[in-house]
Amino acid sequence: MRGHELFSAYRERVLAERDGLRKALSDARASQDNALGHMLSANANTEFGQRHGFSRCRSVDDFRAAVPIADYPALAPWIEAAAAGAPNVLSADPPVVFFKSSGSTGDSKQIPITREFMRTSFFPFYYAAWANFAEHYPEAVRRPDATLNLKHDPAPAVGATRSGRPHLGASQVDFGQAFGEPLSAEPGSRAPWSVLPEFVDPSDHLQRSYVRLRAAMGHDVRSVIGINPAMVAALPYQLSQWWPRLIKDLHDGTIDGNPGLTPDPQRARLLQQLAECSGTLLPTHVWPRMELLFCWTTGLASLYLPRLREAFGPKVSALPAPVAASEGFVAVALDRHPSAGSPTVTGGLLEFIDADDDIRPDSDTLLFHELAPGGEYHVVISHVGGLYRYALGDVVRVVDRTGGVPRLEYAGRRTVSDVVGERLRESHVVSALRGAVLATGLEIRNATCRVADRPAEPGEAGTGTAGPPRYAFAVEPFSPWSLEEAEAFTRALDTSLGDQSHGYRAARVGARLGAPQLHRVAPDAFAADWQARVAGGIRPAQVKDRVFQHDDTAWRRLLDA
Repeated sequence: MRGHELFSAYRERVLAERDGLRKALSDARASQDNALGHMLSANANTEFGQRHGFSRCRSVDDFRAAVPIADYPALAPWIEAAAAGAPNVLSADPPVVFFKSSGSTGDSKQIPITREFMRTSFFPFYYAAWANFAEHYPEAVRRPDATLNLKHDPAPAVGATRSGRPHLGASQVDFGQAFGEPLSAEPGSRAPWSVLPEFVDPSDHLQRSYVRLRAAMGHDVRSVIGINPAMVAALPYQLSQWWPRLIKDLHDGTIDGNPGLTPDPQRARLLQQLAECSGTLLPTHVWPRMELLFCWTTGLASLYLPRLREAFGPKVSALPAPVAASEGFVAVALDRHPSAGSPTVTGGLLEFIDADDDIRPDSDTLLFHELAPGGEYHVVISHVGGLYRYALGDVVRVVDRTGGVPRLEYAGRRTVSDVVGERLRESHVVSALRGAVLATGLEIRNATCRVADRPAEPGEAGTGTAGPPRYAFAVEPFSPWSLEEAEAFTRALDTSLGDQSHGYRAARVGARLGAPQLHRVAPDAFAADWQARVAGGIRPAQVKDRVFQHDDTAWRRLLDA
């Protein structure tokens, strides 16, 4: 297919999938019933289906009574049997690949992916997610080199399950080859830099990033895809660190010192002048016609994205990536809402548990139409691929309702920090940081926190007396703060944490928690930490913002930056 024909076919497909989901949402409860019925009938004769009486389930209530809520460890014996090659375990349709996803213990999960799952529960939402590109930012998808896709990372070496099935990240799978979907290539995944030169070390993620960035400098990039916003935030930092080397490569027509591209001394001189004038090289200097960033826009990213967008250009928009994980989709934006999407009602059954409650096998659940605007909920998914009442580990927030259907945004992982009964969730901390920002007029680039059981040190905001445990915050200001401003921010943060969490407020009133400590970290400390973790061998897509920082090395690196 020629370029314009491919673009036309792609645009038609993504808009059709989006419109199909919009139509399904007009009778969303029927769509959910149909998805449940298809899943039960398709897998009634599997080992799991027979054990749990799928053939006797006639309703959501029957399914709830028959199948307990489970996390990955609870389903792991079934998944491991399927990964070892046993047929008909979780799904009648055999897994084609197993998606890799990081587990809570650091072990890599094996998520079974079947053709039927991809057809009914993946591709419709995957394509719909790109509809805003095709409709509102067509130049970003008209050419293969118009998008810098930071998440696209073909695996140089593919792992395998015990039965030999591929085991790799979702962003590393060639959906066209594996599932016969020729239009499934993401924007930017066919760019000239999608295949790296032979001299690049497959295990050196920073070199891989550098080579892609160098190659993209010679093209009119209109959008950046990160999904994980920390990857997008790292790009300006990488330019600031690498610009002399990048400009030399551009001037000489080299890639990391190796021949391969056309020399461009004129553009190299222009970028040199811009970098020297600004003190650094910014994305907007390299790609002045940038239009769009595509990543998660909530969580900690909601605090730094407004300023981050400025580095990419004055007219750059940011659109939210789907609320999704390797295990399945939850919500996809069907319009240009800045943070929320509509539930994926045709892909499987979606259930929800109040985020303040612990998840138990017998937890009461709500369906989508029972959710309250402003409420936060754990997500439980079931789909034809073989995950049944699976606690995803994510919390969503109901932003509003449109057409009677709630729109959902990502509110954080279900992680709870609970030392003395405060039960702080990620969303509590992010909301409290936002409250402190609004109360003081100060801006931050990023933040993280952890429990500290020691007194404040010199230079920290907070009292220096010994006492109960307290939360220590590492915060990177957008511009320098005075000590008075830092103390005001700390007080506002303390108040805001109490507003967000009744447990925190009670712990503070009861003197079981001390006042928070505030560490103002150096400029670019978080970007430098991201870079250090990638240099240590972690794939960039897996290095994410952390609301709660449990890694002692990373915490010390932030404070020592």
